[in-house]
Amino acid sequence: MKLTHIHPAMTLPNLLSSIRFITSPIMLYLSWNGYGLEFMFVLAIAFLSDILDGLAARLTGQVTQFGAMLDTWADLVTYLTIGFGTWWLWSDIVHREDIYLYIIIACYLVPASFGLIKFGAYTSYHTWGVKISAVAIGLSLYPLFLIDLAWPLRVSVFIYLLAAIEEVAITATLDKLQSNVRTLWHVLQQRR
Repeated sequence: MKLTHIHPAMTLPNLLSSIRFITSPIMLYLSWNGYGLEFMFVLAIAFLSDILDGLAARLTGQVTQFGAMLDTWADLVTYLTIGFGTWWLWSDIVHREDIYLYIIIACYLVPASFGLIKFGAYTSYHTWGVKISAVAIGLSLYPLFLIDLAWPLRVSVFIYLLAAIEEVAITATLDKLQSNVRTLWHVLQQRR
């Protein structure tokens, strides 16, 4: 049987992004019930879907504004889930590292708020800096919560701070909202 009535948004990249909407309630359930290792395993699946969705979009030529926004919203849901889940599972570590976690939250909210103020919409730049910092922070969660090793998180927060500053600079530089901006340097090159 041939599927002829598939919605145009039902692409491989969008399906990969959607995995994060599915894993988030699973992670919340696991964390609420004290299943730390299982939480971290499902989180790894969510992180993998985040890596693969953009790669699939570029390889299949399915880079779209809808896909960029879906990815951004899936990231937001995942980050909120991480916050609640780790709080429930490892509140002592979360309290000890709270200044770094507040910086992470600020690095997410300040560029997003600036974009909302300037463009009236949520930005989805997906810069290289944000991608690098997301991988660094994601990887740092495993030593932090599984073996109580904090320095990888602290280093990754500094990387994220630089990425957030770049996102604010991109918003300040752009005249209209764009998605999938690689770096501030690329924006400046476009303006020439």
